[in-house]
Amino acid sequence: MDSAWNDRQPIYRQLRDRGVHMILDGVLKEGDPLPSVRNVAAEFRVNPLTVLKAYQQLVDEQLVEKKRGLGMFVKAGARDLLLRGERQKFLAEEWPRVAATIQRLGLTPKELMKAAATRRSAAKTAKGER
Repeated sequence: MDSAWNDRQPIYRQLRDRGVHMILDGVLKEGDPLPSVRNVAAEFRVNPLTVLKAYQQLVDEQLVEKKRGLGMFVKAGARDLLLRGERQKFLAEEWPRVAATIQRLGLTPKELMKAAATRRSAAKTAKGER
């Protein structure tokens, strides 16, 4: 993980967002343990209480569960829950800007589909797939 912090958001929130991205990207799967608070604090040179606050947000959002004496683990269904929320957020907040840009540039559905296919092909090549 990149340890550059942005000043627009508290560090605990940025740590929470990194955890969310790790779940969405499949780095952390259902049942996987979260890295220990101590390890994360040491890796990013932040106070352990900051990491704990980020993890507590994940617990409060029903994405992670605490197992006494064992640590924190990704809950079953966490990725699906995140995907639903992130899709709604994208459609409400980002899609209107994207759609306006598409319209302003006069892009056709055919051009967009071609660009999407090219991107998918490049991503598969980068991963070594066919």
